[in-house]
Amino acid sequence: QVQLVESGGGLVQAGGSLRLSCAASGRTFSSAYMGWFRQAPGKEREFVAAIRGSGGRTYYAYYADSVKGRFTISRDNAKNTVYLQMSSLKPEDTAVYYCAAGGRQYYSRQEDYDYWGQGTQVTVSS
Repeated sequence: QVQLVESGGGLVQAGGSLRLSCAASGRTFSSAYMGWFRQAPGKEREFVAAIRGSGGRTYYAYYADSVKGRFTISRDNAKNTVYLQMSSLKPEDTAVYYCAAGGRQYYSRQEDYDYWGQGTQVTVSS
């Protein structure tokens, strides 16, 4: 049984930083996309970032325009964990952040991922 468990959410002031973690168990995702999506109140869930390995030590990372330059996605295959380092946070980053794994081709499409975490709340105060 595959499980994704997110952690690291919380309350932070605008301009601050948070680091989210997503630990996967049940299978490895070394060559598949792992990603982060978020859903703000009253809005649809949206793509934030995704990362995929190439089989070696090279990783490919992709970001939504709204977070590019502020967020960094990384992964530790030995720990089967993906991270999202969020810096220069803004109130509009407030949302529930979801980890997703098993993405095959379209990294920004929710339907391309097979597994989802339960979500972790990030609240940025102004």
